[in-house]
Amino acid sequence: MKRLPALFIGLLLCINTPGQEVRSSVAISVDLKNEMGNLDSFWAWFGYDEPNYTYMKDGKKLLSELSALSPVPVHIRAHNLLNTGDGIAALKWGSTNVYTEDTKGDPIYDWTIIDRIFDTYVERGMKPLAQMGFMPEALSSNPVPYKHNWKPGDPYDDIYLGWRFPPINYEKWGELIYQWVRHSVERYGASEVESWYWELWNEPDAKYWGGTVEEYCMLYDYSSDAVKRALPASKVGGPHVTGPAGASAARFLNEFLKHCESGVNAATGKAGAPLDFIAFHAKGAPRFIDGVVRMNMGAELRQIDRGFSIVASNAKYKDLPVIIGECDPEGCAACGMTQYPQNGYRNGTMYSSYTASSFAKIYDLANDYRVNLLGVVSWSFEFEDQPWFHGFRDLSTNGVDKPVLNVFRMFGMMGPVRVEAKSSEGFNYKSVIDSGVRGNKTDVGALASKNKNYATVMFWNYHDDDRISADAPVQFTINGIPAKKVKITQYRIDRDNSNSYELWKKMGSPQDPTTEQYSRLEKAGMLKMYDIPVVQKVKKGVIKIKTSIQRQGVGMVKIEWD
Repeated sequence: MKRLPALFIGLLLCINTPGQEVRSSVAISVDLKNEMGNLDSFWAWFGYDEPNYTYMKDGKKLLSELSALSPVPVHIRAHNLLNTGDGIAALKWGSTNVYTEDTKGDPIYDWTIIDRIFDTYVERGMKPLAQMGFMPEALSSNPVPYKHNWKPGDPYDDIYLGWRFPPINYEKWGELIYQWVRHSVERYGASEVESWYWELWNEPDAKYWGGTVEEYCMLYDYSSDAVKRALPASKVGGPHVTGPAGASAARFLNEFLKHCESGVNAATGKAGAPLDFIAFHAKGAPRFIDGVVRMNMGAELRQIDRGFSIVASNAKYKDLPVIIGECDPEGCAACGMTQYPQNGYRNGTMYSSYTASSFAKIYDLANDYRVNLLGVVSWSFEFEDQPWFHGFRDLSTNGVDKPVLNVFRMFGMMGPVRVEAKSSEGFNYKSVIDSGVRGNKTDVGALASKNKNYATVMFWNYHDDDRISADAPVQFTINGIPAKKVKITQYRIDRDNSNSYELWKKMGSPQDPTTEQYSRLEKAGMLKMYDIPVVQKVKKGVIKIKTSIQRQGVGMVKIEWD
């Protein structure tokens, strides 16, 4: 029998392997002439529990990278900024020792540590979403025990100690906030501090707050009054409740808005309280089923849908800026995958595709509700001196970027004007809220933008189940190009590109990489070009591009002209 060439045998195996899925081509059309408004950079907001990581080695490195990738100033939100302690970082903890008292009960202010944190931001052109919290030990109405020693695997409720309670003296709390804002103005200048946002507490409808709704509103009165007295043009808001699809969070949010509108102000005695922005949170709910991670993007989008609905229906506040203060696939960044295997999505490209797909749908939600969406805070930073790829929800590990950070690099490359993008296999937010991305179909969607001399299309191949399946062939049709020829550059985040995690595993998962290995991992963590740029002729304002994308992959096509 005549032997077939090895290449031909390989092609037969690729075509005829039993059970292999064959994908039909996905059609993505982009119309550069159909503008859909501004593509605001709401994604350039990040947050974390551990503020003392800010000025540590890998924290400063990551903050520099975030600043560099964004065309607008990056906003940073951190918990634990007013906690009493020695400034030593720990999981789910931070401290600045900003407020103590002498033996007479008089306040002692020490700005040393909080200045290190905010200096790090300001030096990089970043803007704090400055959180007024939590309660200093000397002011807590229930201070003992105060600091927790939580670690992954411990009951989460172990963190809720003396730092979460209302103050024993609201006037002293108000004076602390006044002194903090005034000190910030003296250090950074009024114009700089006027560009920040000041917020009170975190998730006061949950166990983060040891008081009542009424006590929170009282604390807000004293806090907002102090901020405005120190700097009248400053911006202050709240309440950063948990997902408002829950009845208790929705009730808390509505009561807070009602108080700001017409309630008796505990600090001034007048009606209402200043409110410059509204904040709430939204989380997904992944599970681990039959050895596979299953995400639940629908749960997260449902929280946003309900939050936008509450804001849009409020006659007085419907036009205020909205900040989704934590917007993530689930709720605990410091809970690794050892105890919670569903968190295995965090190291590879599933986190990347989830982020790209969900953020595109948040754009649509904001447009449909006509809310003024200002920021979407990804609660993801880095965990200093922790094991490599430990399963924490972070953007980098030991100074090496994870795949998800490259999604934000892609967002940073987008133009300022959103244009129409349609996909034959894209899911809209309503269908994801109703039934997720399940079954045989994947969400192959796209988000497109343009600037004066370029256009960008981000696209993804997302599914709630973290499985490998056939790549999706994609054919782009780009209309409305005002040139005769263009340069086309593609980028990818998938198993083979922009992926330090896959390289780390191929190295044998070292916990102490050599200098050479570290250098390779750093390089692998950067956004990688997919093939080489090509020049293509434009016919009647139209080009067509054929490509493909792996499941849980994210791609970008950049089209440039003179």
